[in-house]
Amino acid sequence: MTTAIPATTPPGSALSPGVRRITLDAAGLTLSALLAEPAHGAPRACVVALHGGGMSAGYFDGRAHPGQSLLALGARLGYTVLALDRPGYGASAHALPEGRRLAEQSDSLHAALDDFARRHDTGAGLLLLAHSYGGKVAFTAAADAERRGPRDAGRRLLGLDVSGLGHRYAVTARELPDEHGHGHWTRNWGKLRLYPPGTFRDSGALVAPMPAREREEAPRWPETFASLAARISVPVRLTFAEYEAWWRHDDDTLAELREQLAGAPRVTVDRLPGAGHNISLGWAARSYHLRALGFLEECLAQRECAPAGR
Repeated sequence: MTTAIPATTPPGSALSPGVRRITLDAAGLTLSALLAEPAHGAPRACVVALHGGGMSAGYFDGRAHPGQSLLALGARLGYTVLALDRPGYGASAHALPEGRRLAEQSDSLHAALDDFARRHDTGAGLLLLAHSYGGKVAFTAAADAERRGPRDAGRRLLGLDVSGLGHRYAVTARELPDEHGHGHWTRNWGKLRLYPPGTFRDSGALVAPMPAREREEAPRWPETFASLAARISVPVRLTFAEYEAWWRHDDDTLAELREQLAGAPRVTVDRLPGAGHNISLGWAARSYHLRALGFLEECLAQRECAPAGR
Protein backbone atom coordinates (compact mmCIF):
# COMPACT_ATOMS: atom_id res chain seq x y z
CA MET A 1 0.00 0.00 0.00
CA THR A 2 1.26 3.49 -0.88
CA THR A 3 0.71 5.88 2.01
CA ALA A 4 1.36 9.60 2.26
CA ILE A 5 3.37 10.64 5.31
CA PRO A 6 2.38 13.84 7.18
CA ALA A 7 4.21 16.96 6.12
CA THR A 8 5.72 17.50 9.58
CA THR A 9 9.40 16.51 9.31
CA PRO A 10 12.47 16.79 11.54
CA PRO A 11 14.66 19.91 11.29
CA GLY A 12 16.95 19.84 8.27
CA SER A 13 14.77 17.41 6.36
CA ALA A 14 12.61 19.82 4.33
CA LEU A 15 11.86 18.70 0.80
CA SER A 16 11.97 20.43 -2.57
CA PRO A 17 8.64 21.78 -3.86
CA GLY A 18 6.59 18.99 -5.41
CA VAL A 19 8.42 16.22 -3.53
CA ARG A 20 6.47 14.23 -0.96
CA ARG A 21 7.08 11.33 1.41
CA ILE A 22 5.30 7.99 0.89
CA THR A 23 5.62 4.42 2.07
CA LEU A 24 5.46 1.22 0.02
CA ASP A 25 4.52 -2.33 0.91
CA ALA A 26 7.42 -4.66 0.04
CA ALA A 27 5.76 -8.02 0.73
CA GLY A 28 4.92 -7.04 4.30
CA LEU A 29 7.97 -4.81 4.87
CA THR A 30 7.28 -1.07 4.95
CA LEU A 31 9.75 0.99 2.93
CA SER A 32 9.80 4.78 3.00
CA ALA A 33 10.43 6.80 -0.14
CA LEU A 34 10.39 10.25 -1.71
CA LEU A 35 8.19 10.80 -4.74
CA ALA A 36 7.93 13.52 -7.38
CA GLU A 37 5.49 13.30 -10.30
CA PRO A 38 4.90 15.58 -13.30
CA ALA A 39 2.46 18.38 -12.53
CA HIS A 40 0.62 17.88 -15.82
CA GLY A 41 -0.03 14.76 -17.86
CA ALA A 42 1.26 11.22 -17.69
CA PRO A 43 4.97 10.57 -17.08
CA ARG A 44 7.22 9.53 -19.94
CA ALA A 45 8.83 6.93 -17.67
CA CYS A 46 9.74 6.38 -14.03
CA VAL A 47 13.20 6.85 -12.52
CA VAL A 48 13.78 4.62 -9.48
CA ALA A 49 16.67 6.05 -7.45
CA LEU A 50 18.65 3.90 -4.98
CA HIS A 51 21.01 5.57 -2.50
CA GLY A 52 24.43 4.35 -1.39
CA GLY A 53 25.61 2.87 1.90
CA GLY A 54 25.23 5.15 4.90
CA MET A 55 22.91 7.55 3.04
CA SER A 56 19.13 7.83 2.52
CA ALA A 57 16.60 8.71 -0.18
CA GLY A 58 17.23 12.40 0.55
CA TYR A 59 20.55 12.04 -1.29
CA PHE A 60 18.53 12.56 -4.49
CA ASP A 61 16.85 15.73 -3.20
CA GLY A 62 19.90 17.87 -2.54
CA ARG A 63 18.93 21.43 -1.63
CA ALA A 64 22.24 23.17 -0.97
CA HIS A 65 21.99 24.79 -4.42
CA PRO A 66 19.04 25.38 -6.79
CA GLY A 67 18.66 22.70 -9.45
CA GLN A 68 20.53 20.07 -7.45
CA SER A 69 17.53 17.79 -6.76
CA LEU A 70 17.05 14.84 -9.13
CA LEU A 71 13.46 14.49 -7.90
CA ALA A 72 12.50 18.07 -8.72
CA LEU A 73 14.35 18.10 -12.04
CA GLY A 74 12.94 14.79 -13.23
CA ALA A 75 9.34 15.73 -12.45
CA ARG A 76 9.77 19.11 -14.15
CA LEU A 77 10.99 17.33 -17.31
CA GLY A 78 8.06 14.93 -17.38
CA TYR A 79 9.24 11.86 -15.44
CA THR A 80 8.07 10.28 -12.24
CA VAL A 81 11.01 9.98 -9.81
CA LEU A 82 10.83 7.55 -6.89
CA ALA A 83 13.75 7.60 -4.44
CA LEU A 84 13.60 4.65 -2.04
CA ASP A 85 15.06 4.22 1.41
CA ARG A 86 16.60 0.78 0.88
CA PRO A 87 15.83 -2.06 3.34
CA GLY A 88 17.55 -1.28 6.64
CA TYR A 89 17.14 2.48 6.19
CA GLY A 90 14.32 4.92 6.85
CA ALA A 91 11.02 3.30 7.86
CA SER A 92 12.52 -0.21 7.83
CA ALA A 93 15.60 0.58 9.95
CA HIS A 94 13.97 -0.48 13.21
CA ALA A 95 12.62 -3.75 11.74
CA LEU A 96 15.95 -4.56 10.05
CA PRO A 97 18.75 -3.33 12.35
CA GLU A 98 21.27 -5.57 10.56
CA GLY A 99 19.95 -4.66 7.12
CA ARG A 100 19.54 -7.16 4.29
CA ARG A 101 21.89 -8.84 1.84
CA LEU A 102 21.83 -7.98 -1.86
CA ALA A 103 19.56 -10.85 -2.92
CA GLU A 104 17.08 -9.97 -0.16
CA GLN A 105 17.19 -6.28 -1.06
CA SER A 106 16.47 -7.19 -4.67
CA ASP A 107 13.39 -9.16 -3.63
CA SER A 108 12.18 -6.25 -1.49
CA LEU A 109 12.78 -3.78 -4.32
CA HIS A 110 10.77 -5.84 -6.81
CA ALA A 111 7.92 -6.21 -4.32
CA ALA A 112 7.90 -2.47 -3.56
CA LEU A 113 7.87 -1.62 -7.28
CA ASP A 114 4.96 -4.00 -7.84
CA ASP A 115 3.08 -2.10 -5.13
CA PHE A 116 4.05 1.27 -6.60
CA ALA A 117 3.08 0.33 -10.19
CA ARG A 118 -0.37 -0.79 -9.06
CA ARG A 119 -1.11 2.76 -7.85
CA HIS A 120 0.97 5.09 -10.00
CA ASP A 121 1.49 5.63 -13.73
CA THR A 122 5.08 4.71 -14.59
CA GLY A 123 4.88 5.55 -18.29
CA ALA A 124 6.98 3.42 -20.63
CA GLY A 125 8.80 1.65 -17.80
CA LEU A 126 11.58 2.00 -15.25
CA LEU A 127 15.14 3.28 -15.21
CA LEU A 128 17.11 2.15 -12.15
CA LEU A 129 19.37 5.07 -11.24
CA ALA A 130 21.66 4.13 -8.38
CA HIS A 131 24.66 5.37 -6.46
CA SER A 132 27.49 3.35 -4.90
CA TYR A 133 26.05 0.46 -2.83
CA GLY A 134 22.66 1.20 -4.37
CA GLY A 135 24.26 0.29 -7.70
CA LYS A 136 24.99 -3.18 -6.32
CA VAL A 137 21.28 -3.55 -5.54
CA ALA A 138 20.37 -2.24 -9.00
CA PHE A 139 22.62 -4.76 -10.76
CA THR A 140 21.22 -7.56 -8.59
CA ALA A 141 17.62 -6.51 -9.29
CA ALA A 142 18.29 -6.25 -13.04
CA ALA A 143 19.84 -9.72 -13.10
CA ASP A 144 16.92 -11.08 -11.06
CA ALA A 145 14.44 -9.56 -13.51
CA GLU A 146 15.45 -12.20 -16.05
CA ARG A 147 14.21 -15.06 -13.88
CA ARG A 148 11.03 -13.21 -12.98
CA GLY A 149 9.86 -13.28 -16.59
CA PRO A 150 8.08 -10.64 -18.72
CA ARG A 151 6.49 -7.66 -17.00
CA ASP A 152 3.70 -5.36 -18.05
CA ALA A 153 4.77 -2.08 -19.63
CA GLY A 154 4.69 -0.21 -16.32
CA ARG A 155 7.28 -2.55 -14.81
CA ARG A 156 9.47 -2.95 -17.90
CA LEU A 157 13.13 -2.30 -17.06
CA LEU A 158 14.52 0.17 -19.59
CA GLY A 159 18.10 0.47 -18.36
CA LEU A 160 20.60 0.98 -15.53
CA ASP A 161 22.34 4.27 -14.75
CA VAL A 162 24.88 3.78 -11.95
CA SER A 163 27.39 6.22 -10.44
CA GLY A 164 30.10 5.73 -7.83
CA LEU A 165 30.45 1.99 -8.46
CA GLY A 166 32.93 -0.16 -10.35
CA HIS A 167 33.88 -3.81 -10.20
CA ARG A 168 37.45 -3.50 -8.83
CA TYR A 169 38.21 -1.70 -5.59
CA ALA A 170 40.95 0.91 -5.45
CA VAL A 171 41.37 0.19 -1.72
CA THR A 172 42.25 -2.87 0.34
CA ALA A 173 39.63 -4.88 2.24
CA ARG A 174 40.85 -3.32 5.51
CA GLU A 175 40.06 0.17 4.15
CA LEU A 176 36.39 -0.63 3.42
CA PRO A 177 33.71 0.82 5.77
CA ASP A 178 33.49 -0.85 9.18
CA GLU A 179 31.20 -0.65 12.20
CA HIS A 180 32.85 2.59 13.35
CA GLY A 181 31.93 4.63 10.28
CA HIS A 182 31.29 4.84 6.57
CA GLY A 183 34.89 4.73 5.43
CA HIS A 184 37.50 7.44 4.87
CA TRP A 185 35.92 10.93 4.64
CA THR A 186 37.96 12.07 1.64
CA ARG A 187 37.05 8.95 -0.35
CA ASN A 188 33.35 9.55 0.30
CA TRP A 189 33.42 13.25 -0.53
CA GLY A 190 36.67 14.35 -2.15
CA LYS A 191 37.67 18.01 -2.13
CA LEU A 192 35.49 20.52 -0.23
CA ARG A 193 35.32 22.83 -3.24
CA LEU A 194 33.34 20.20 -5.18
CA TYR A 195 30.26 20.87 -3.02
CA PRO A 196 28.06 23.98 -2.57
CA PRO A 197 28.20 25.89 0.73
CA GLY A 198 25.85 24.35 3.27
CA THR A 199 26.24 20.80 1.94
CA PHE A 200 27.96 19.44 5.04
CA ARG A 201 25.72 21.36 7.43
CA ASP A 202 22.65 19.77 5.78
CA SER A 203 24.12 16.32 5.20
CA GLY A 204 23.42 15.26 8.79
CA ALA A 205 19.76 14.79 7.82
CA LEU A 206 20.77 12.50 4.92
CA VAL A 207 23.31 10.11 6.45
CA ALA A 208 22.38 6.93 8.31
CA PRO A 209 24.25 3.98 9.85
CA MET A 210 25.40 1.42 7.29
CA PRO A 211 23.83 -1.95 8.28
CA ALA A 212 26.16 -4.81 9.19
CA ARG A 213 25.06 -7.11 6.38
CA GLU A 214 26.00 -4.52 3.77
CA ARG A 215 29.47 -4.14 5.28
CA GLU A 216 29.92 -7.94 5.43
CA GLU A 217 29.13 -8.39 1.74
CA ALA A 218 31.28 -5.52 0.48
CA PRO A 219 34.61 -7.41 0.11
CA ARG A 220 32.94 -10.02 -2.15
CA TRP A 221 31.64 -7.52 -4.71
CA PRO A 222 34.19 -8.25 -7.50
CA GLU A 223 33.14 -11.92 -7.54
CA THR A 224 29.45 -11.05 -7.12
CA PHE A 225 29.57 -8.58 -10.00
CA ALA A 226 31.05 -11.18 -12.34
CA SER A 227 28.11 -13.52 -11.67
CA LEU A 228 25.53 -10.75 -12.10
CA ALA A 229 27.01 -9.07 -15.16
CA ALA A 230 26.45 -12.08 -17.40
CA ARG A 231 22.69 -11.80 -16.74
CA ILE A 232 22.27 -8.10 -17.55
CA SER A 233 20.30 -7.62 -20.78
CA VAL A 234 19.42 -3.90 -20.72
CA PRO A 235 21.53 -0.83 -21.60
CA VAL A 236 23.97 0.20 -18.87
CA ARG A 237 25.55 3.58 -18.20
CA LEU A 238 28.28 3.98 -15.58
CA THR A 239 29.58 7.31 -14.31
CA PHE A 240 32.87 7.81 -12.46
CA ALA A 241 33.55 11.14 -10.77
CA GLU A 242 36.81 12.86 -11.61
CA TYR A 243 37.88 12.40 -7.99
CA GLU A 244 36.42 8.91 -7.46
CA ALA A 245 38.71 7.13 -4.99
CA TRP A 246 36.84 3.95 -3.99
CA TRP A 247 36.96 2.28 -7.41
CA ARG A 248 39.53 1.64 -10.11
CA HIS A 249 38.49 3.27 -13.38
CA ASP A 250 41.62 3.17 -15.51
CA ASP A 251 41.23 2.17 -19.15
CA ASP A 252 42.28 -1.46 -18.67
CA THR A 253 39.87 -1.95 -15.75
CA LEU A 254 37.00 -0.40 -17.68
CA ALA A 255 37.73 -2.62 -20.70
CA GLU A 256 37.45 -5.66 -18.43
CA LEU A 257 34.21 -4.31 -16.96
CA ARG A 258 32.70 -3.92 -20.44
CA GLU A 259 33.71 -7.48 -21.32
CA GLN A 260 31.87 -8.82 -18.29
CA LEU A 261 28.73 -6.91 -19.39
CA ALA A 262 28.80 -8.54 -22.82
CA GLY A 263 25.09 -9.42 -22.67
CA ALA A 264 23.99 -5.79 -22.33
CA PRO A 265 22.96 -4.26 -25.68
CA ARG A 266 24.98 -1.14 -24.88
CA VAL A 267 27.47 -0.14 -22.17
CA THR A 268 28.42 3.52 -21.79
CA VAL A 269 31.11 4.72 -19.38
CA ASP A 270 31.27 8.41 -18.55
CA ARG A 271 33.71 10.45 -16.46
CA LEU A 272 32.26 13.51 -14.76
CA PRO A 273 34.63 16.46 -14.27
CA GLY A 274 34.56 18.49 -11.09
CA ALA A 275 32.88 15.77 -9.04
CA GLY A 276 33.64 13.65 -5.98
CA HIS A 277 32.13 10.30 -5.02
CA ASN A 278 28.83 11.81 -3.77
CA ILE A 279 27.99 13.25 -7.19
CA SER A 280 24.32 14.09 -6.54
CA LEU A 281 25.22 16.41 -3.65
CA GLY A 282 27.95 18.31 -5.51
CA TRP A 283 28.16 21.18 -7.96
CA ALA A 284 28.12 18.56 -10.74
CA ALA A 285 24.75 17.13 -9.63
CA ARG A 286 22.62 18.88 -12.25
CA SER A 287 25.04 17.93 -15.04
CA TYR A 288 24.97 14.29 -13.96
CA HIS A 289 21.19 14.18 -13.59
CA LEU A 290 20.65 15.73 -17.03
CA ARG A 291 23.03 13.20 -18.58
CA ALA A 292 21.20 10.36 -16.83
CA LEU A 293 17.83 11.57 -18.08
CA GLY A 294 19.35 11.91 -21.55
CA PHE A 295 20.40 8.26 -21.30
CA LEU A 296 16.82 7.39 -20.35
CA GLU A 297 15.61 9.16 -23.49
CA GLU A 298 18.09 7.11 -25.52
CA CYS A 299 16.68 3.93 -23.96
CA LEU A 300 13.15 5.03 -24.86
CA ALA A 301 14.16 5.83 -28.44
CA GLN A 302 15.97 2.51 -28.78
CA ARG A 303 12.86 0.67 -27.64
CA GLU A 304 10.68 2.51 -30.17
CA CYS A 305 12.91 1.69 -33.15
CA ALA A 306 13.82 -1.88 -32.14
CA PRO A 307 13.01 -4.65 -34.64
CA ALA A 308 9.58 -6.26 -34.21
CA GLY A 309 9.54 -8.94 -31.51
CA ARG A 310 12.46 -7.50 -29.51
